[in-house]
Amino acid sequence: MANSKYTYVRDFEEDSTLLNECWTVIRVDGRSFGVFSDKHNFRKPNEPKALALINTAAVYLMSKFDDIILAYGHSDEYSFLLKRSTRLYNRRKQKILSSIVSTFSSSYCYFWSLFFPDQPLVSVPSFDGRIVLYPTYQTVVDYFSWRHVDCHINNQYNTCFWCLVLDGKSNTEAYDWLKGTTKVEKNEYIFSSHGLNYNNLPNIFKKGTTLIKCNNSTPEMETSLNDLNPNDVECFPDENMVDSSRRISLTVDSSEIENLETIVKNTALKHNIMVLHCDVVKDSFWKFAAPIVLET
Repeated sequence: MANSKYTYVRDFEEDSTLLNECWTVIRVDGRSFGVFSDKHNFRKPNEPKALALINTAAVYLMSKFDDIILAYGHSDEYSFLLKRSTRLYNRRKQKILSSIVSTFSSSYCYFWSLFFPDQPLVSVPSFDGRIVLYPTYQTVVDYFSWRHVDCHINNQYNTCFWCLVLDGKSNTEAYDWLKGTTKVEKNEYIFSSHGLNYNNLPNIFKKGTTLIKCNNSTPEMETSLNDLNPNDVECFPDENMVDSSRRISLTVDSSEIENLETIVKNTALKHNIMVLHCDVVKDSFWKFAAPIVLET
């Protein structure tokens, strides 16, 4: 930048750096995505095409930032873990945050037509972001476990909510019914009202998506991690309970999910990224992930 009498204004800029020897997590969150999903006619409670899109955006982001070693996402959010020793942008906080959020947002728009070829964007998707530092390996494990549990809680709640709406309740009535209900009560209603076993919903809905940068992955390794819980995918394609006026789809054809998953995994494979839908709260997952996280 050329020197001039105005250069002094740079002295007002803040340029904080991230504390050394800590793991950095950047969480990216959709802004007003409830409104955005309604405008684009997303199916409720889950839109598989939207999940494939956000997963592809996350894969692309990881491919552009070598220091991102692990990511986890569900719904309209994604968390990215930088290796502890990262020197990305000399650990400048604002530079890291703005670069990751902007790249993620632009890639979400870029890949939109791949998954929604017949649905043009009618409003601009936007994301906010935050950076949190974690000083120990255990706090990293607990962070991703927290986001994983949040995925399950939100998905179970939303599935039950849309069951209630499909049964004729208003949004307010559905919210009131759900107040104070337990996990068991929600599962019982989902099953008794629509014959839907929550445990048999696709893992991508219940467990979210985990991305791991791994140069030594194999198909067998990926299968074993995804099979940490035996209940996997059973989508009941013959019972397609859809309310066309509200786009409530309690069931999704398994072939649609498989086709979308193939697109995401083929993109990830080019960059040595594993795509998983498994329990990240289990020790068996972290036994696999620990060397990747700790060696950095």
